[in-house]
Amino acid sequence: MVKKVSKHASNKWVILALLTLAQFMVVLDIAIVNVALPSISADLHFAPNDLQWVVTAYTLTFGGFLLLGGRAADLYGRRRLFMISVGMFGLASLACGVAQSDSMLIITRAIQGLAAAFMSPVALSLVLTEFKEGKDRNRALGVWAAVSAGGAAVGVLLGGVLTQYLDWRWNFFVNVPIGILVVLAAAQLLPHHIGEETKKMKLDLPGATTATAGLMALVYGLSKAPADGWGSQTVISFLVASAVLLVAFVINESRTEQPLMPLKLFKIRNVSGGNLTSLAIACTLFSMFFFITLYVQTVLGYSPVKTGLAFLPVTFIIGITSGVVSNVIAKTGHKPFLVAGPVILAVGLFLLTNIRVNGNYMHDVFPGLAVCALGMGLAFIAMTLAATSGVPKHFSGLASGVLNTSQQVGGAIGLAILSAVFASTFKSDIASHVAGPVAQVHGYRDGLRVGVGLAIAAAAVALLVVKNEKVKPDLAAGL
Repeated sequence: MVKKVSKHASNKWVILALLTLAQFMVVLDIAIVNVALPSISADLHFAPNDLQWVVTAYTLTFGGFLLLGGRAADLYGRRRLFMISVGMFGLASLACGVAQSDSMLIITRAIQGLAAAFMSPVALSLVLTEFKEGKDRNRALGVWAAVSAGGAAVGVLLGGVLTQYLDWRWNFFVNVPIGILVVLAAAQLLPHHIGEETKKMKLDLPGATTATAGLMALVYGLSKAPADGWGSQTVISFLVASAVLLVAFVINESRTEQPLMPLKLFKIRNVSGGNLTSLAIACTLFSMFFFITLYVQTVLGYSPVKTGLAFLPVTFIIGITSGVVSNVIAKTGHKPFLVAGPVILAVGLFLLTNIRVNGNYMHDVFPGLAVCALGMGLAFIAMTLAATSGVPKHFSGLASGVLNTSQQVGGAIGLAILSAVFASTFKSDIASHVAGPVAQVHGYRDGLRVGVGLAIAAAAVALLVVKNEKVKPDLAAGL
């Protein structure tokens, strides 16, 4: 017997608001702690080399478990898994807020990332399930893209306000009431039948184990590269282990009857192209936010709140641009925006390479930041459409997990590479007796220049790989 659901369950846009609120929590917690790190370090007596783990512990489990989270959504019911993961995220956030030691905070941040790895792909898969391909899905993904891309900027602002006027612990406590609200609303709004179509399928445990372990080893190895160096034993060991595990994962997927990630999915050209473009764009964005946040605080001397306000225009520009794109993309197709977005992003990053030691916000930061935001607004909805269009409904969770994984792994790769470029330039300048602030800004410039190249590479992938047409139904059905 089918259970009765709320009359509001038929309102897809109310459901979309609920799902984007959950996604906002996930994105927010990637960025919100950056501004609070000095306060956290002083309060919990972190060793200098251990402070990075407040961020890394979250991204490690988040990036490592995304594929598993996306597939579990398809197998065990999206509604159920969504409510469980949001509840787990709220409890982990509460535990982070009451942490009394550095170890406790790192462990609870890892649990928080684990919950996010299930929340994010299941929420996006619910959006794809509720909105059929066409105008409504384009609009829905426009909202999703604006929240996903703008959440980092809002996170910096909110983190600054909470840290400066309350306490760093409120960066985590804020998730608790939101999590409760989302769970209660989900119980009333989300249809009970969602995710029931694949109950007879089984989870590919060998695939889940090798994929999760391989991705975690990759993210960990990349996160250690800036501090330890690319040639260190730790970095090489984890990158080699990652390669072995991921090769084993691919071999397993090609042989098992019910794979975690059917390799046929990547025969859909736009799925491959969309994810490659996503990976390259993420390489630039994570690093851009990281470098510019440090620049405005340590070089321009901004307070946490002022730093957050400096990034606020990004949210508005992305929101407006995504709204415009969602209304016209059905007529033009997603490829023009997927090519133009990274090109404009590259222009914005190039403008940011002109930052100066004695600079100011309006001359050195705002123009490049605004252009970057315009590029993000153009690219994000097109990227999401390309990576998920033509995917069968019962694989929507997996497609969402793959897209999120490409973004997280891309972010980790980009941050490792660009941080290593920064560190190399900085150390070289200091050895040549260049003043500290000058060496610091020189390092940021060199890192951002590499980001320009990565953005251009994203545009090239979109131009050469992505097709500006819908996937043929027979190919999707063959999955």
